[in-house]
Amino acid sequence: MDNRRLILVLMFGLSLFMLWDAWQKFTHPQPVAAEAATATANSAGNPAAAAAGAASAVATPAAGAATGAVPVAANAASNLPFVTVKTDLYIAQISARGGDLVRLELVTHHATEDNKKNFVLFDNGEKHVYLAQSGLTGEGNTNHNTTYTLPAAPAELKEGANEVVLRLEAPLANGLKVSKTYTFHRGSYLIDVDQEIVNKGTTPVAPYVYFRTVRDGKAPEGESGGLGASTYTGPAVFTEEAKFQKAAFEDVTKGKAKFAAKADNGWVAMIQHYFVSAWLLSGKGEREFLIGDLGNGLYAAGLRLPVAAIAPGASARVAVQLYAGPQEQDKLSKIAPGFELVVDYGWLTVIAAPLFWVLELIQKFTGNWGWSIIGLTVLIKAVFFPLSAASYKSMAKMKLMAPKLQKLKETFGDDKARLNQEMMDLYKREKINPLGGCLPILVQIPVFIALYWVLGGVVEMRGAAWLGWITDLSAKDPYYVLPLIMGATMFLQTKLNPAPADPIQAKVMLAMPIVFTGMFFMFPSGLVLYWTVNNLLSIAQQWQINRLIEGGGDKKTV
Repeated sequence: MDNRRLILVLMFGLSLFMLWDAWQKFTHPQPVAAEAATATANSAGNPAAAAAGAASAVATPAAGAATGAVPVAANAASNLPFVTVKTDLYIAQISARGGDLVRLELVTHHATEDNKKNFVLFDNGEKHVYLAQSGLTGEGNTNHNTTYTLPAAPAELKEGANEVVLRLEAPLANGLKVSKTYTFHRGSYLIDVDQEIVNKGTTPVAPYVYFRTVRDGKAPEGESGGLGASTYTGPAVFTEEAKFQKAAFEDVTKGKAKFAAKADNGWVAMIQHYFVSAWLLSGKGEREFLIGDLGNGLYAAGLRLPVAAIAPGASARVAVQLYAGPQEQDKLSKIAPGFELVVDYGWLTVIAAPLFWVLELIQKFTGNWGWSIIGLTVLIKAVFFPLSAASYKSMAKMKLMAPKLQKLKETFGDDKARLNQEMMDLYKREKINPLGGCLPILVQIPVFIALYWVLGGVVEMRGAAWLGWITDLSAKDPYYVLPLIMGATMFLQTKLNPAPADPIQAKVMLAMPIVFTGMFFMFPSGLVLYWTVNNLLSIAQQWQINRLIEGGGDKKTV
């Protein structure tokens, strides 16, 4: 068998698998867990009550529980009021139940399915459950089931002001008076969340406080999620010692999630495509990471912090920051050590991260992500020019040898051993390496896959326009112009290559442009743009090499 063509088929198979994975991501949303779907359906007329009920049905974290399932309490959902907070980046809703942050719209990011609406990160049950909770551990203490007193009027960031503060009061519980304060900052996705504890009793107390996000296992809007998803959705923990550790929903449910349970540094996050929420604590100090399956299709990820003993009549304040927003890579690393790792580049991060750095550098000069993709494609093509040239030379020579190879097959077709020997002798006489056309391409595959992850995974592409009808490089081409051009270039590139002698291989090669075109219809425009430009550059290079070799020109000039 022709090893060169076998490797080429394997290469196309790898590419096809990658394309199928992305196609699944963009076209097959994962169904909601039955329990969560039922809860939402039962409260369809009252999304706020549905979310509150789902979240409040979870018992307060026990003082020693770090992982595993948390018992379910018997509390029923109730329709409590909420207060709205508006800033330059957020429209937030904070519920009287637990003082929870139950809804968070990002006003500078459009919804995936309707770009006229804001993207909703935290959701009170309209489409799924995702909210932030905090409180004190221990039975009878103030927690996310406690009813807080809300401010009388909505809060809004005033013109010229840099922050807006919202303070909530909880009733006395177990001799402790708890107040919760949210501080929203202009131009920042960091929200200060403070709990002030006043000891109204007669003996010292040393409580524990918790801060957590509660989320269902449903994939983000427009994605498949679950097994085989192209981007990770779920909790993650970072510490200086253990570094970045994911705790996938299915592993949490099975009790197989592995992460640092305790440390004196680090953060815990809930990650999804393009966006992240994380609890951050500045400096060093004891902290426990809580990740668990809460039942009813809900999961929690958060921190549990000890509070030094509070004397009677004294108070203590515990302050953390909640980041809830886009995965903007130029800002993540400045927020907390290792925070940039929440961007999911798959298993080729070591290559993908530098590629995005170069892409971002080009964007600073072009001012347009579309032209930056083209620039990066040209740059990558230039770096791999010698390898590509060697590959195309080999294929061009093989194309010239096609009549001789066919004659050998007709002559020695019944004697496979003799046929292989005659073919090797022909390759040796003509100084052709039969693997020369594939090995250079195989070397480039990791770079191509890494770039695929970059263009499909970074939030900077979301809502970024290129030109004309391409108004969002993270969305599919609305008129399918780029996929059709890509398909045409791929077909032309196939014609420039030597036709496989095996009829089955020949049919596979001819079918690939059609299959890829159909799948690219659903791909983000940025990915299609990269692939199209890369094909055009490859065609130009391959045509020039074929012309020189077929004309007997100096091969060293190629």
